[in-house]
Amino acid sequence: MRRTMLKSKIHRATVTGSDLHYVGSITVDPDLLEAADILPHEQVHVVDVDNGARFETYTLVGERGSGVIQVNGAAARLVHTGDTIIVISYADYSPDDLVDYEPVVVHVDRSNAIVRVDDAVGELVTTA
Repeated sequence: MRRTMLKSKIHRATVTGSDLHYVGSITVDPDLLEAADILPHEQVHVVDVDNGARFETYTLVGERGSGVIQVNGAAARLVHTGDTIIVISYADYSPDDLVDYEPVVVHVDRSNAIVRVDDAVGELVTTA
C-alpha cells in the first residue's frame, strides 16, 4: 500500500502580492522552490494562517532572490498581501520509502528569505 505523506513545505511565508486576473497558480521565488524540492507546475496546497483559507493550485517560477510569493487567479480572493501562508507539497511513498522518510521544511523570515531547512514539521522558527 502506498501512502500520501508530506513531502515538503515552505513554512510561514509572506504573501507579496496577488493578481486576480492572471490564469491561476502561485508564483514562487525559485530559491524557495528548490529548497523545498517543489518543481514548476507541481500541485501544492496553500494554507492561509491569518484567515484559515485553504486551496490547491500549481507553482510558477518567479524572479530568483526576490522572495516573491504571489497568489494568482481566483485564489487571489482568498489571501491578502502580507498574509502568512504555508505552501505544502505531498507525495506518494511505498513502505520501503518510509523507512528513511523525512519531510523537508523550509523556514523563512518575513521577507521570505530562507532561515533554515530541516525536517522540523511542528517547530515554529522565530527570527529577529
